[in-house]
Amino acid sequence: MDVADLGLPVDVPSTALFTDQYELTMLQAALKAGTAERRSVFEVFTRRLPEGRRYGVVAGTGRVLDAIENFRFDADVIAFLRERAVVDEATLAWLAAYRFSGDVWGYPEGEVYFPGSPIMRVEGTFAECVLLETVILSVLNHDSAIAAAASRMSSAARGRPLIEMGARRTHELAAVASARAAYVGGFSSTSDLAAGFRYNIPTVGTSAHAFTLLHDRERDAFQAQVASLGRGTTLLVDTYDVAEAVRTAVEIAGPELGAVRIDSGDLLLMAHRVRHQLDELGAGDTKIIVTSDLDEYAIASLAASPVDAYGVGTQLVTGSGHPTCSMVYKLVARAGSTDPKAPLLPVAKKSGGGKTSIGGRKWAARRLDAYGVAEAEVVGTGAVPPELLDRRLLVDLVKGGEVVAREPLDAARDRHRAALAGLPLSAAQLSRGEPVLPTEYVHGRSGS
Repeated sequence: MDVADLGLPVDVPSTALFTDQYELTMLQAALKAGTAERRSVFEVFTRRLPEGRRYGVVAGTGRVLDAIENFRFDADVIAFLRERAVVDEATLAWLAAYRFSGDVWGYPEGEVYFPGSPIMRVEGTFAECVLLETVILSVLNHDSAIAAAASRMSSAARGRPLIEMGARRTHELAAVASARAAYVGGFSSTSDLAAGFRYNIPTVGTSAHAFTLLHDRERDAFQAQVASLGRGTTLLVDTYDVAEAVRTAVEIAGPELGAVRIDSGDLLLMAHRVRHQLDELGAGDTKIIVTSDLDEYAIASLAASPVDAYGVGTQLVTGSGHPTCSMVYKLVARAGSTDPKAPLLPVAKKSGGGKTSIGGRKWAARRLDAYGVAEAEVVGTGAVPPELLDRRLLVDLVKGGEVVAREPLDAARDRHRAALAGLPLSAAQLSRGEPVLPTEYVHGRSGS
């Protein structure tokens, strides 16, 4: 069963409490002030990429759509809010009937983004939009950070398969989201069965050191695994002596042995030695998989080695040093009254410390050079220049409260591959640098 398109919650009936309390207290105050129903536009963007990163990756969009659909204040949630006196009875009554009825546009999942890119735009009344801030940021900040790390690792792997193995290094629900984001970013499989069940991601796994240590001899462990899983299995060869383990593995499984895994030591040196030994033993088709705290730099250092696949855990699920994208959700335009036809007025926070933002309802497009390679991220308000009409990046995600853009996860994965191919070659460099595309702003009327 493929559940990727069903919009199911992870393990809760409602996402309504995946929020900060001030979202609800703002709602209460706006309801009393008579401003809650003013038409409003919120945008998600980041002011900067993590230090040294050249592009960001949009991931988690599908999970955001699930969260919006399941954002419901059921009886138990209302009872909790009443018991804690979070908001008054009038606000509780409003929340009990809450259903998002607005529109959402956004960069499609798998697309790349840059500082200032309006990654997601949420429109509706102030009341219905403001409530979604925390859950949208929670999903996008986490998943996009993992996808960006995965993308860099995938580039470093140069086409070799990557296995997501981080479930034991993060929260159990974050592990599922991480596997999903890693798949968008270029990983080919996961060890996490919950991710396989929910998102139809290919799953892999054979044995750990504990299985070898369980047996009296390493040979006994290998024999048991091959008898159970077949000659095409992957045998872990670094529990004791690697060379002896490789010899034993080939004796038991023969040249049909699927792969050996190395999880410690000097991986570059060991990969060359093991490849040479496997070839001498007639197991030329047996693959070599390496694990052990890999990140994009370690993967890149193994580019010239005879490694066939990589397993990555801790560094992936922590964003390889950048576990968040610092995305924000800001009100950029609002009507001057509750009249649905009232024009939108651009609004923006004015402050120092790098926290300024630009008001107005924005569009985004990617300009190409004469060779068809992206040369700038263009963000603007008002009319889109004719030459950029077919390069616009935002797509419809929700219309009138109904999700209109749910898609299989493979579509996002393919989109990311295509997006990277359209960037300058320097995007794949792991050395520190500025964003590979500049962001250019085109100012016009905010629109209505």
